[in-house]
Amino acid sequence: MRVLVCAKRVPAPGARINVTDDGLAVETAHLGFTTSPHEECAVEQAVQVVDAVGGSVTVLTLGPPEAEEQLRYAASVGANELVLVATDGSPWDPQRTAEALAVAITELEADGGRFDLVLFGNESADAGGYQVGIRVARHLRRPMVNGIKGLDLDGDNIVVRRPVDGGYEVYRLPLPAMVGVKEGINLPRYPTMRGRLASKKVELMTLTPDAEPGGQLMLRLSTPPETAVDTEVLGTADSDLDEVAVRVVDLLDELGVLS
Repeated sequence: MRVLVCAKRVPAPGARINVTDDGLAVETAHLGFTTSPHEECAVEQAVQVVDAVGGSVTVLTLGPPEAEEQLRYAASVGANELVLVATDGSPWDPQRTAEALAVAITELEADGGRFDLVLFGNESADAGGYQVGIRVARHLRRPMVNGIKGLDLDGDNIVVRRPVDGGYEVYRLPLPAMVGVKEGINLPRYPTMRGRLASKKVELMTLTPDAEPGGQLMLRLSTPPETAVDTEVLGTADSDLDEVAVRVVDLLDELGVLS
């Protein structure tokens, strides 16, 4: 089985995000980068599928040359083929990204055969647009379900589960198919030293993107104002309980809870 994962290089979770003076880009000078968490789970899912039935895992990303780091990481945990659709690092709108990915997938399939399964992250950790995977599936006219937290093979089909209130929706998709994976579908493995060394030897294929800007336009980026939170300790284990009770009542009265 040939499995493809489309991944994205994003700022490391928890990092302080600063915006450039013009408000149109993220200041990356002091940022660390990683693979978007949903897509990290997608890579793990692809490796698990191939471990079960055989085949190969290709990981593709659209981004600057520095995104090779994330591709090498994917190789260190089991990916066999790496593809970089190289850009200058400037932000791309979802329409342009999806078109470029669809063209790249078509080119890869023309050379190496059809991908039976294409995995995306449910949404990227930075833009959170929820639309690139759906747009690629529409370009290639293949079935897709987003937001899945379970995937099983069933002959020439896959069975996927999407959580909803009180249970799961279950879908059976004929292959070839596309799936948007949510974080939590699995626990991604850590690379071993052997895997890290082997990843340096995996050939990196570089493609030139072929897509025009879409109709979506980012107007500006903004960061929410920082807020300071004051914490008041009303009592400790050694405090007089009567005094603590009075303080609690006074606080509830200030909050308007007491009538």
